Amino acid sequence: MKNIFLICQKELKSYFASPIAYAVMAIFGLIFGWVFFNATRDFIRFSFQSQMMGGGGATNVNDQIVRPLLGFAGTIALFLVPMITMRLFAEEKRMGTIELLLTSPVKDIEIILGKWLGAVTLFLCVLLMSMLNIALLFAWGKPDLKPVLVAYLGLILQGATLLAIGALISTMTRNQIIAGIATFFVSLLLWLLSWSTAFDSSWAPQLLNYLSIVTHFENFGKGVIDSKDVVFYLSMIFFSLFLTSRSLESLRWRA
Repeated sequence: MKNIFLICQKELKSYFASPIAYAVMAIFGLIFGWVFFNATRDFIRFSFQSQMMGGGGATNVNDQIVRPLLGFAGTIALFLVPMITMRLFAEEKRMGTIELLLTSPVKDIEIILGKWLGAVTLFLCVLLMSMLNIALLFAWGKPDLKPVLVAYLGLILQGATLLAIGALISTMTRNQIIAGIATFFVSLLLWLLSWSTAFDSSWAPQLLNYLSIVTHFENFGKGVIDSKDVVFYLSMIFFSLFLTSRSLESLRWRA
């Protein structure tokens, strides 16, 4: 555990020693903040219009603001995750430090978990930017806390899954740009699977639909924790990190 923590700490410091962490957090914060402003403005406008027409006004903050916003946050992550993971192993290979890392008295699984946890920690810092906006709703509104926490749990699991996939892809090339582009297209494919198979009930499309990361976030977005969704994300993380260890092992043998 000590080696994992040290590698995680080193990886996190390298993110903040470069513009990557600040750029990712700034991009996410600006986009999410702009969408948050528009969502709350439209919510208030619709509420006033509903009251003037004799209705009760829009009162469900979770359904009309929080749920769409956090779903949108998952979409933004598709573009930000490649920026986080593209350098994990590709940069080590490009600079020639991967040999030093592989010959050090550290197990492959410790290297992988340390780097992956460093990426996950940065992702949590990115999500913290959205929490600042959501906190305003609790200051001036009355959203339910439990669905918000469950939705954030879904975002964390979804992000951790994409980061594990990105770590795997980063071991396959020494070019950061290629690693980033490949991670983005794989993530986009997993995101689009639910669109192309949503209205087909045969077994093959339904299997592809099950593999979509969006399909398993829907229950989290509704404030529901379903074991099959948790198992899916954890299984994808385990499988991706397992393949990453095999990829590193092949690098060690070639070295």
